[in-house]
Amino acid sequence: MGFLRVDNRRSLYGRTYPDPVSRSVRVVPATPVAELTTALRDALSGAGPAVLPTDEPTEPGTPVPDDVALLVRTSGSTGAPRDVLLSADALLASARATHTRLAGPGHWLLALPTAHIAGLQVVLRSVAAGTEPVRLSGPFRAASFLAAAAQVPSDGPRYVSLVPTQLIRVLADPAATDALAGFDAVLLGGAAAPDGLIADARARGVRLVTTYGMSETCGGCVYDGVPLDGVRVAIDPDDRIALTGPMLATGYRDRPELTADSFRTDADGTRWLHTSDLGRWSQGTLTVLGRADDVLITGGEKVPPAAVERVLAELPGVAEVCVVGVPDPHWGQAVTAVLVLHPGTAVPDPAAVRTRVAAALGPAAAPRHQLVLDTLPTRGPGKIDRRGVAALAADRLTH
Repeated sequence: MGFLRVDNRRSLYGRTYPDPVSRSVRVVPATPVAELTTALRDALSGAGPAVLPTDEPTEPGTPVPDDVALLVRTSGSTGAPRDVLLSADALLASARATHTRLAGPGHWLLALPTAHIAGLQVVLRSVAAGTEPVRLSGPFRAASFLAAAAQVPSDGPRYVSLVPTQLIRVLADPAATDALAGFDAVLLGGAAAPDGLIADARARGVRLVTTYGMSETCGGCVYDGVPLDGVRVAIDPDDRIALTGPMLATGYRDRPELTADSFRTDADGTRWLHTSDLGRWSQGTLTVLGRADDVLITGGEKVPPAAVERVLAELPGVAEVCVVGVPDPHWGQAVTAVLVLHPGTAVPDPAAVRTRVAAALGPAAAPRHQLVLDTLPTRGPGKIDRRGVAALAADRLTH
C-alpha cells in the first residue's frame, strides 16, 4: 500500500483566495460511497472538479480556487451554513500525518456519515492509501458494527473512527468490544469523551486514540493531546486555541470577512486558524476545555460546561452527560445537568450531585436542575446537540 501522489500541482497553502478562481464544483451524494470515492480520487489528482458531498438538494455554486479539491458544508455557532475549502495538498498532508502517527496506511471501516469531515477523512485516507473503505450498513448498532468489522481486510493495519455515543454502544456488547479491540487504532472524536469512557475502553484492550480538529484542519490534527507532524498549537490571550500546519483550509467560499477573521497571518508569515475552542497548553500537550460560546453565565459567574461534565461523568452509572443553561429570572442561566444512565442504574441524588460539583469547581458550577433522559439529541456525525438539549431541558422544566 502506498500514498496517492499529486504531481505538478501549485501549492496554495498560506493564501486565502489564490488566483485563478476557476475550478468548477461537483455536488456528489454523500452516499453511495463508491461514487464519492471515485469523485474524490479524481479531485485529488486534478482529473475532476472539486467535490461537495451532500445528500441535501443543492446547487454547485460559484467556482473555487484551482487547488481546492473538497468543500465541506458545516455551520458555525449561529447555525449559518458555510462551505470550508480544502486543497488537495492539505488533505493529503492530513492523511500522511495520520498514518505516520498510527501504524502506516491501512484499511478503514467507515462508520460515520460522509457529509461531515470525520467520515470524509475515512474515505480520503483510504484513497491516499490505495485501499477501499468498508462501509457499515444501516444504523450504528453493536450487531451492525460486528458485521462490518468482520469485512475489514487483515493484510495490513485496520482502523476505524467513532464518536463517543458509538463507542458506548460497542462497549455495551462483549462481542462487539472484542471486535473493536482487533483494530490497530480507534480514533475517537467529534465530541468530548468522559475520562471514564476512555479508561474503560483502553482497559478492555481497545487501542483508543482521542482526536481534536475540525473541518478547517481537514479533521483531527491533535492526537491524544499531541499535535501531528507539522502542526503547531498556540493559546491566545483569551485562552482560545490557535492552530497552524499544512492541513489548514484555504478559507470559506464567498465568505471573505469570515475567512479573514478566522485565518490570520502573524509577523513571521505563519498562517493560523483561530478557533472558538478554549484550551490549555502544557509540556507539549493540549487539553481542550470546551467552546467559548458554550460558557454559561449564572449569577454573574462564568461556568464552562465541559468542566462540569467531566465531574458528572465520573458519577456511578452515568453513560452520557450534557450541561446546559436554561433561562432563570434570578440567575440569568440556571446550570442544568442532563444525564443518560446505564440500564438499571439509580438516579443520582441531586443534592449529592450539587455538593460534589461545588467541591470540585465552586458553588456557581453546581447544577440547579437535573434531568434524566433515555438519549441525548445529536446532530451531524453524532455530536451532542447542545441547543436541542437546552431547548428540551427548558421545556421539561416549565411543564
